[in-house]
Amino acid sequence: MMALSAMLRMWTAVVVALALLMPLAAQDRLAVELTRYQQETDPVRKARALAKLGNDQIALARKQLKDGKDVASLQTLEQYRDEVQQTAAGLKATGIDAEKKPAGFKELQISLREIIGRIDDLILTLPVDKRPFFREVRSDLAKTQNDLIDALFPRRPDQGLRKTNP
Repeated sequence: MMALSAMLRMWTAVVVALALLMPLAAQDRLAVELTRYQQETDPVRKARALAKLGNDQIALARKQLKDGKDVASLQTLEQYRDEVQQTAAGLKATGIDAEKKPAGFKELQISLREIIGRIDDLILTLPVDKRPFFREVRSDLAKTQNDLIDALFPRRPDQGLRKTNP
């Protein structure tokens, strides 16, 4: 009976320690991924890294909001928006035809679609007077996403609407 009680206390201590260290590990992981993203020079790999990093940054912004740090949350989202815009510009600057070689473009666009939905959910939790600031970031991200879609699926003037024969 004594051994069982000691074992139970040990497991409880382990669970408590893990619960305390998990948020620190997540922050460390975010810092490591952010550093990796910032040091990447290849635009395609940079876009892929940002696609993975975006969810963590949005989770951090949500946590900051829960902690009452509205300004810090907005700054986190603005930082993410700036990273997205710089990465998209870097992809376009390569001159790669995204329709033929979508690597990087596609991952970033899909990630943006998911993250914009998460930002929409986050905006709904805000007081009405704070929403416009967050909507501005969301709007900028949506514009970048639309630019990526246009690069992936360009409209060609010679390919008008096809008439169907009934």
